[in-house]
Amino acid sequence: QVQLVESGGGLVQTGGSLRLSCAASGATLGYYPVGWFRQAPEKEREGVSYISVSGKMTNYAASVKGRFTISRDNAKNMVYLQMNSLKPEDTAEYYCAVTIFGGALRTNPADYDYWGQGTQVTVSS
Repeated sequence: QVQLVESGGGLVQTGGSLRLSCAASGATLGYYPVGWFRQAPEKEREGVSYISVSGKMTNYAASVKGRFTISRDNAKNMVYLQMNSLKPEDTAEYYCAVTIFGGALRTNPADYDYWGQGTQVTVSS
């Protein structure tokens, strides 16, 4: 059983930066691909970024490409999401999640098996 805890969210002005962290316990995070997702009020959960087990493959939603960077430190059982040039439309609860499926990076939230409790990111205009 994988337990995930996100941290690093907060309130930031437009153009600012935040670094989200996802800490894992109960299992070795380095065995699993990881995704970051977000959900704004009254909107569906959407994928933000994904990273392979090795970290060599990454994928980003078009809305964040060039601004966000996903990375991982398997030795520390951690995954990160560096968010730069934040916009008000980035405001959402952000979640990290783990999938037991290998192969190509999966972007559908339904393919992810373990989820953290989320961390709120609010970008003021």
